[in-house]
Amino acid sequence: MREIEASLISQTVARLCQEANFFLNDDVLQALTEARNKEESPLAQQTLDQLLENARLAGGEQLPLCQDTGTAIVFLEIGQDVHITGGNLYEAIEEGVRQGYEKGYLRKSIVRQPFSSRVNTKDNTPVIIHTDIVPGENLKIIVMPKGGGSENMSRLFMLEPAQGRQGVINSVVQAVDEAGSNPCPPVIVGIGIGGTAEKAMTMAKKALLRQVGKPNPDPEVAELEKEILERVNSLGIGPEGFGGRTTALAVHIETFPTHIASLPVAVNIQCNAARWKEAVL
Repeated sequence: MREIEASLISQTVARLCQEANFFLNDDVLQALTEARNKEESPLAQQTLDQLLENARLAGGEQLPLCQDTGTAIVFLEIGQDVHITGGNLYEAIEEGVRQGYEKGYLRKSIVRQPFSSRVNTKDNTPVIIHTDIVPGENLKIIVMPKGGGSENMSRLFMLEPAQGRQGVINSVVQAVDEAGSNPCPPVIVGIGIGGTAEKAMTMAKKALLRQVGKPNPDPEVAELEKEILERVNSLGIGPEGFGGRTTALAVHIETFPTHIASLPVAVNIQCNAARWKEAVL
């Protein structure tokens, strides 16, 4: 049994909140650069240049990539041989988010009672936490600040099984088309297929954590990713909605077995500031 101090978890989460908001991962920067090199529209080229310059300035000055520093979403992979000491695990994560958003001068965007008073909590908590128990004695923490503009474009389609593969394609393309410029393209499209409604939605969000453009290891799923990406980029929405061939940088699909009467398809769209950082304790 390995012990991990709750205070170390808080410190790590605080650091990850800031790093995720300041620094784009290398795979995202590479995908934006490749998109810039392939673009034919002058306006789309200029827009991508500005996004790359924004990332350069944010990292250099340690400033937020976007004024919307997001809902704090934390993914945990907890080794079954880990014991948290000195406090409660979830409380430690909440404290880490408080510290990170305060020390990093990050915008606090979370409000209580969402359907009425909507009073700001002033520390960007509570946190959305997804937990998996895995073998081993490590704790992996992934912090994803998810902007409201892209999150608002999430969709869940409960298709009839007979709609099949083509129904999946049509639903995802419809979701991206209706989203238009709202999620700040070029986007990454996370898709969850199968399971139940909540399982599909969680898979769609987790799909955004994959290295940009890395195909699903299942050849059939990888081919579906490729076809949907081609369909999405043929919409002509383009960077920031100004037109062009780059509406999406990647399409990532995760699947899970489902009931004989069901075909859930979830879509979670990530903006061009595809922010997340991880640490293993």
